Amino acid sequence: MAGPWFLYLDESGDLGFDPDKKGRSRFFTICILAVSTPARNRALALAVRKTIKRLLNPKGRRKRLVEELKGNATSLRVKEYFFRQVTGVHFGVYALTLNKERLYPELQGQKERLYNYLARLILDQLPFENADDAVNLILDKRKRAAHVQEFNRYVQRQLEDRIPPNVRLRITHENSKDNAGLQAADLFSWGVFRKYERGDATWYEVFRGKVRYDDVYLPPKRK
Repeated sequence: MAGPWFLYLDESGDLGFDPDKKGRSRFFTICILAVSTPARNRALALAVRKTIKRLLNPKGRRKRLVEELKGNATSLRVKEYFFRQVTGVHFGVYALTLNKERLYPELQGQKERLYNYLARLILDQLPFENADDAVNLILDKRKRAAHVQEFNRYVQRQLEDRIPPNVRLRITHENSKDNAGLQAADLFSWGVFRKYERGDATWYEVFRGKVRYDDVYLPPKRK
């Protein structure tokens, strides 16, 4: 990828391990939507805004306005409409899915450490050695301040030997309602997660051609 990189990191599922908790997921997916050049980044953002305006908030609608695209709350028809807008845009989807059932017990209570480790594993799949401009890593603003600092320090340490010294790494945690790139990442993350969690690859098959990496950490044992 040439030009500044925009890496939108989002996740689907949860990191809860209480077997009695209703709604607990079996898998947890971390996904990165990787875009190079401001023009491609703008094209993705425009597609998100256009989809929200035309399909979710059409003229004459009197109900409460929809503020963002969410993978678990958006119909396949809306997702497909969004993807038609970006089919010709060059970008990549990188995803890693944790099989929670095989996670070591000593890590189950260390959610922040586990999240950071999984994020590092997916970041390892990107060719940072080829970066020739700024690298912007954008996450949904969900962590507390102390955890934000811990995450940023961890990622910076892991990437300092892979990113050329003349390339600036910038990590920001933003509200997904205000960031169209994060909303797009959420759609793709949900598609990957749904494939493993429910065995439903309907939406995943639509954007499969954009997937650059898709793997399972601690895959189920073969019977």
